[in-house]
Amino acid sequence: MIKKIFLDTFYSSESESLKALQGNSKKINVKVILVCIGVAFSLSIIKYFSDYRFVVSLLNDFHFNSSAIQFQVLMTMCRNSELYQLVYWVSIIIFFYLIPPILIVVFVFKENLNDYGLTFKGAFKDYKLYVIMLIVMIPLVLFFSGTQSFQARYPFYDIQKGESFFPNFIIWEVLYFFQFFALEFFFRGFMVHGTKQRFGFFSVFVMTIPYCMIHFGKPMPETIAAIIAGIVLGVLSLKSKSIWMGVAIHCSVAVTMDVCALWQKGIL
Repeated sequence: MIKKIFLDTFYSSESESLKALQGNSKKINVKVILVCIGVAFSLSIIKYFSDYRFVVSLLNDFHFNSSAIQFQVLMTMCRNSELYQLVYWVSIIIFFYLIPPILIVVFVFKENLNDYGLTFKGAFKDYKLYVIMLIVMIPLVLFFSGTQSFQARYPFYDIQKGESFFPNFIIWEVLYFFQFFALEFFFRGFMVHGTKQRFGFFSVFVMTIPYCMIHFGKPMPETIAAIIAGIVLGVLSLKSKSIWMGVAIHCSVAVTMDVCALWQKGIL
């Protein structure tokens, strides 16, 4: 089944790419250029502005010292500072994964967002592969959840023993899941479907490079797994023309990781 999915997607995407190239072989593909620049821009902004300390430094550089102090106090000294830091971080990620690509698609390309993976039509046709991926991932998560590096990283909101899950932890988890939608749209939607006419099947592998790199700093097994996940989810998006399978897989694995981490820490 997996071999058939990959081969069918390869043949169909390469055929469509060849037709597009034959009709525009002497034209500069502005669409691919804008997609690549848009991706580079969003990832650069996220890298710097998602760290509140960079914003504090920037405010001080422009002599907004009182604003810098207020922002730093909010991020570090308030009762819910941990939640505020996470909400700020994930909000920057969601915004720049979604807004620049949407603006480019709608106002520059003048195309439908459904053509960039948001369609539900046929989204879960290959649900059996989703089940297989979960069957493979859950034992691996259970194994690695016992390691110190895993428990130091997950869950992102460091809930303490005896602390209520509501509202802070629930607020964080909702935003965390929405971030996966934004991430899937950015990589498996905007990047894959924005470059497939030029790169065909290999748009998946072009996308996998920056997708792997955003995992730098996480436990090594997760970074290596991101390469495999990036390829598989990219092919599924290319085949189904939808990102929703990837969203479902990402959220399911994230829940499993957080639950396992909480269980290993004795909180559940």
